This record gives sequence, structure tokens and C-alpha cells, in this order.
Amino acid sequence: MEVLFSDAFVSSLNKHISIKKAIQNKVDMIVRNPIGLGEPLKGTFRGYYSCPVKKNFLVIYLYCKICRKKGDSTIVLCDDCIKCADETLRFVELGPHDKAYGK
Repeated sequence: MEVLFSDAFVSSLNKHISIKKAIQNKVDMIVRNPIGLGEPLKGTFRGYYSCPVKKNFLVIYLYCKICRKKGDSTIVLCDDCIKCADETLRFVELGPHDKAYGK
């Protein structure tokens, strides 16, 4: 499995250093079971998944295999979609609920 982290995710990680260990544990769990752990999003976030790290703190990610299978790749429109293998996880955002969805 290829795992990619967006600049926004890394920047957010650096801001929330106090829960870095919890975030790392959640990322590891998502890598092992991306579909079973995350919740598929709807509407303007169709194609993405979210998974709570703590009560109101989320990881937002894409799993390329499922994105393509459901046809969501025509909505998400990643710049390098054709270069990524199906077994690619993209961690795109991290933060409190309102801020994670606001970006």
C-alpha cells in the first residue's frame, strides 16, 4: 500500500503535536483497514472518508481503489490520479471537525 500525505495534513500534524501519537496510531489503523475504519462521506465530500482520532478531531482521506470503483474519481479529480496505483491511501486533511470540513 502506498501512503501519501498532503501538505495540509502535514501542516496540521505539526500544529497538533500534543496528539501526534494518537494521530499516528489512527493512521496506522486506517492503513491496515481503510474501508472498515472510515466513514464514507457524502455530498461535496463524496469519495472521501473520515475517521475520528479523538471526540471531535478527524482524519480525512481517500482510498484510490474505492474512489475509482464507485466512480468518485470524476468528482474528486486528483491532479495525479492516473499516476497512483489502486492501493494508494491519500491523507488529505486533519483537524477539528469544523476546520477539517471547511478546507
